[in-house]
Amino acid sequence: MSNTKISIRFFDDREVRAIWDEQHASWWFSVLDVVALLTDQDDYAKTRNYWKYLKARLRKEKSEVVSLTTQLKILAPDGKRRFTDMLDQNGIILLGKEFPSKKANRFMEWFTYSDDAESYQQWCNQSAVE
Repeated sequence: MSNTKISIRFFDDREVRAIWDEQHASWWFSVLDVVALLTDQDDYAKTRNYWKYLKARLRKEKSEVVSLTTQLKILAPDGKRRFTDMLDQNGIILLGKEFPSKKANRFMEWFTYSDDAESYQQWCNQSAVE
């Protein structure tokens, strides 16, 4: 994975990490980053626990979000590459629907489209080679 494309974008000063999957020609986004952003949580352990609880609930409900989740190695906050749950664009949209709030709505508009379609395209094109 030495030529892995990664992207880090910010929404309301919060980081959302993404990694490019060459095989499927798509971006995968860190679930924990999105959950932290939507819950306004700064504590990594609390975010992880919240996602663990939500994931269990969604699994019980047979939600498609859980089946779309995959684990990929990405740079963690501690500077090490670790496996983390990732979702593609459709999965992030489904995850966002689990958070009925104004902030979630703003994030989903930013993430999918708005007058900022150009900004979203830049998200996909602003890649760094790790």
